[in-house]
Parts: sequence; structure tokens; C-alpha cells
Amino acid sequence: MESCCINQFLEGKTIFITGAAGYLAKVLTEKILRVQPNVKKLYLLIRAPDTNSAKQCFNNEVIKTDLFRVVREKLGANNLHALIEDKVFPISGDIACDNLAINSDLKDDMCREIDIIVNSAATTRFDERYDTAIRINTLCAMNIINFSKQCAKLKMLLHVSTGLIPEKPLNYGETLNGSSHLEIDVEKKLVEALKDLQDRNATEKEVTLAMKILGIERERLHGWPNTYSFTKAIGEMLLGHLKEDLQLIILRPTIISSTYKEPFPGWVEGMRTMETFFVGYGKGKLNVAMGDREIESILDVVPDMVVNSVIAAMAAHRNPSSHTTVYHFSSSRRNQLKLGDILQFIVDYFKKNPWIDERGKPVKVKKFCFLDSMTSFHKYIAIHYMPLLKINLQTRINHAIRVAELYKPYTLFKAIFDDTNADMLRIATRESNADDTFNFDPRTIQWEKYFKETHVPRLEKYIF
Repeated sequence: MESCCINQFLEGKTIFITGAAGYLAKVLTEKILRVQPNVKKLYLLIRAPDTNSAKQCFNNEVIKTDLFRVVREKLGANNLHALIEDKVFPISGDIACDNLAINSDLKDDMCREIDIIVNSAATTRFDERYDTAIRINTLCAMNIINFSKQCAKLKMLLHVSTGLIPEKPLNYGETLNGSSHLEIDVEKKLVEALKDLQDRNATEKEVTLAMKILGIERERLHGWPNTYSFTKAIGEMLLGHLKEDLQLIILRPTIISSTYKEPFPGWVEGMRTMETFFVGYGKGKLNVAMGDREIESILDVVPDMVVNSVIAAMAAHRNPSSHTTVYHFSSSRRNQLKLGDILQFIVDYFKKNPWIDERGKPVKVKKFCFLDSMTSFHKYIAIHYMPLLKINLQTRINHAIRVAELYKPYTLFKAIFDDTNADMLRIATRESNADDTFNFDPRTIQWEKYFKETHVPRLEKYIF
């Protein structure tokens, strides 16, 4: 890694981004257009039936969002439109298909021009159907690698993944518990076998349930906390196994929250991990938190400065290499956030700034009930909800138990992510980042101020 001007590096580059309608890809696209309008081209892969549909999706779901307000004001609406017409190319395609389902003539042009590929496509549901998760998070790795090998000028493939504790690549067939051996072909065959359910006249609901159960069984067998992280890990293994002499950068962010400072503080989209909990508490409908009373759980959260680390990694690895490098963008080692702290932040906020209910009255939030195990959770449900049991309430109880099981590995989490490589990257790019345009140092985050003045207030605007 060598220090260089990050902004200058982007000039004249052709970058291909998959999952372009996703949260991280949107923020990355906006950042590049705002700080370096002299980028040569941005090819954006969007799952759509044709090019016109891809362009329409890009205009409606990306450019028209409030995220692009700053660059729109900076350039003016007409100039931004002209810049997009000249530089940005939404492409119809599908990462689960050969050659990414891109038109052959267009694919040939792209393969002659692309300097960098950023693969941010994924399904992030923790309990996704196993066949869907395997198809998108795992098998797409083979398609991305095959496409990358056709790109004559390609300097690197940067793959966005999800965390492990050590900041190192996964070995092919490695498991987290060490008690089994992961055979990727076996996982594919299991999925294909379950598809036979459809041939036996199983309903779509029955197939979906069977696929979700299969995902849970396989993730637990090999030591992963959920289907999402398990299938992303297998995808990483395939990338490392098949890449040959391609330079592979794997970036593993932890829980990504709203934007920190750029393009403005607090932009967020969709009900994700924390937001579901915050909104439920603000509405007065949720006051149960899973966590450890004795040893406080660590909640590894990072505001969306992730795109800055993506661009910094591009610049630092600008010279072609056959190496694989892993970066963790996390906060638990440099600026630790305890679950108890974050809960206190939102209690303080909603007491001072209550949300207004449908009757126009302020919502009175309740005191938190802190539970340190699933046994405690089930007892709480039995004592506080079972006496009032109704059909709808039973459904809610089942849902609450399912959500608690899904998030238990994170809310009862006590480990710290290694980020030695990421810190080296920060040091290597410090000289060229004197104005903090590409800041991704978690030590600069003031957690209480961020949650009380930025993240939670913005939920009201963008989600609530």
C-alpha cells in the first residue's frame, strides 16, 4: 500500500458496480459523482428485464432520492443530468446468470474498458430461503469471477462481504466450529434436492418454509449465526479458490447505519437491523432488549463511512497484484459501543423528543426489560403476554421469538473484530486525505452525539 491522492486516482477510471440499487452502492455512486465528476464511466448493474427498465429504476430509486440532494445543489439539476447521461450507464443484468445476463455486444465493450469491479450485490435477510441465499450470495461469485477474467484492463475485484473475527481470507471448505468440513457441492445438491418438493405438488409456502429450515440447519452445522453470513462466507471461499492471479480485495463492514457526515448526516433507507428496534421502541410497542447484564454486549456498528474505505482500498491497491487482502470496517476495537449505551441513548432521546401517535398525542416510552438469554425471553413473554392471549397476540409472540432468535448472536456478542489491515490502510492514505474527504476512522465518531442528533432524528424523516 502506498500513499496517493485518492481523489486523483478516480479520475479517468471505469468502474463497474453490481447491486447498484442497494444502499451501499447508492452511497458509493453519489460519492464518486460528487468528489470526482471526471470519472470516465460508472457501469451500474441493476436487476431489470431490459436497459430502459434499468434506467427507469436508476432514476426513480437512486437519483431521485434525497441522498443526491447535495450533488444536485452543487452541480445544478441540468448539469447533474448531463453528467449522468455522459458518465453513468445503468445495465440490465443478473449476477446469478452466466455473463451476468448482460447483452453480449455491451459485455464485450465493458470488458475492454473496466478498471475496477465492486461487487456489492447480496441478499441480506438473516433467514432468507436457502436456495435464494445460495444463488445470490454464493453461486454469483463464480459468475463474477468468470466475468472479471474477461476484463482486459481489470486492476482489482473488490467484494463486499460480512464479518468474521480474524481479518484474513477464509480457506476453501473452512468452518467456524471446526467440527465439520464444508463441501460446497454438497450444499448445492441439497438445495437441488429440496426443489423436488415442487414436483411433488408442495405449495410455495411449504417450499419456502422447507428452504428456510434447511438454511438454519446448514448454518448451525458449520458454526455460522445465520443463513446470510453463511452463504456470504461460501461466496468468499469460491472467490479465493477461483480467482487465479486476479487481485481480490474483500471488505467486511459490520452493522452499517446512516451516513455520518457526507453527503449530509443521517441519510438512511429501509427498515434494517437497528432501525426496526428503534422504531418499535419509539412507537411504545417494544421495550424488551436481548443482552448480557453482567458483561455488557458489544454492538459493532459503523456509520456509513464504508464507501470511503472502499475508495481508499481502490487507490491503495491501484497496482495489479495476485494477492487477496481483507479489510474489516468495524468499531469494536477502536471505538467500542456497548449495547447498554445505545439503549440509553434512545431512551434519553424519546423521553425528550417523543414521537406523536395517530391521535396526535406524544408516545410515552417504557423502561427497558433487559434479558440475557432466550430462556429469560420466553419467561418474560409467558408472564407479560400469555394472560392476555388472543390470536393476533399469539402471532406477535411467535414473531417476537423468531426475531429474538435471529438477532441473538449480535445482541449477546462480546468479541472484538480485528481491524489491523484497515488501520494500516488508514495510515497509508492519511497524507492524501488531509481534509477528511475519505475519512473512515471509527475513532472520530462521537457515539452519543451521532445517535441523539443524527441517526435517531433522521429515522422520523426517512422511515417513521
